[in-house]
Amino acid sequence: MSIRIDEALGVHARALDLRVQRSEILAANLANEDTPGFQARDIDFAGAMRQLDRGFDSAFFGESPSPQLMYRVPTQPSLDGNTVELSVEQAEFSRNSMDFQTSLTFLNMKFRGLKEVIEGR
Repeated sequence: MSIRIDEALGVHARALDLRVQRSEILAANLANEDTPGFQARDIDFAGAMRQLDRGFDSAFFGESPSPQLMYRVPTQPSLDGNTVELSVEQAEFSRNSMDFQTSLTFLNMKFRGLKEVIEGR
């Protein structure tokens, strides 16, 4: 009997991929806080995961493995057209980092369980 690793790991491996992509997007937002006209972007993580669960990878992501980027609507737009709000971006980056760590913890538990099954414990 073989073990299909994608099935054994569940959604956590795909969630990590999306979390990494989201971290890059949020980091770009933070790096461009003072860039005139820069438009802050983000992805709908929950929507991307729902689409992945339904098996509609190409419908949501198109041809590339990246989810659709959406523009963030600022609560206080700046005069130079920049829509990055430092506090919002920092909070989203921190939340994404914590969620990334949580997914890593779940994966670690899955690997530990698989190891025990393989070793016959």
